[in-house]
Amino acid sequence: MCKLLGVSRSGYYAYKSRPKSKSVIENEIISGYIKLIFNEHHGRYGCRRIKKVLFNNYGLVLSRKRITRLMRSMGLYARGSNYKYKYKKSRNNLATINLINEVFIAEQKNKVWFGDITYIITAEGNLYLSVFIDLYTRKIVGYSLKSHMKTSLVIDSINMAITNEKPKPGLIIHTDQGTQYLSHDFLTLTKNNNFITSNSNKGNPYDNALVESFFKTFKREVLPKRYYKTKSEAKLEVLNYVEVYYNKKRCHSSLGYMTHNEFDLQNS
Repeated sequence: MCKLLGVSRSGYYAYKSRPKSKSVIENEIISGYIKLIFNEHHGRYGCRRIKKVLFNNYGLVLSRKRITRLMRSMGLYARGSNYKYKYKKSRNNLATINLINEVFIAEQKNKVWFGDITYIITAEGNLYLSVFIDLYTRKIVGYSLKSHMKTSLVIDSINMAITNEKPKPGLIIHTDQGTQYLSHDFLTLTKNNNFITSNSNKGNPYDNALVESFFKTFKREVLPKRYYKTKSEAKLEVLNYVEVYYNKKRCHSSLGYMTHNEFDLQNS
């Protein structure tokens, strides 16, 4: 191997026998503490909280920059961290347009749909829920639940919505700038149906507040305090809430405390 790599054997063995530097040893020890804290809190702690625990529990005074560097070297990213998201977004140069701009007004159903994705934690791995909600009726018109976040997740949910609602050309579909919504397959599907795509501005969740509000309610009313033991258990709970309860039984304050289906029938 030394010959192939152009390295002398004596140089290689000198490197192997060379003692580790003080900084390397320090980083290895600190990395162990960071990983211990990160796992103890199930990935919820970022560099700020880990810095506080390192000082309180171990008397270590470290900069956030150093903690962040060590976390990234170990592939540790706190839940909700947008570091990877930003890394991917920097490679996306597609032009997008925002037709909503925080104005949530529609006079009829199937004029504007909002779409987004959330995750459900289980002991067997995460599940991902994609939904599309009608602005006028606040009804879930389509959804999909899978073990991945590939484009097919949102394709299946919008195909369900199209089948259920049969919208006319000109429907506005508003989402964030996630790669699934800017993919070739998704944009081709919307173009073939003569729909208009709209995307939130970067870093602005308020343009998609309709779905964000639903996910907040969903997590409060459905998800357990910790996590589901199995994916099957989670699927049963989620599908029962989305398919049976939310549209048909749960009253909505913005609809005069009618259910989504009641409001839909009354205004159809």
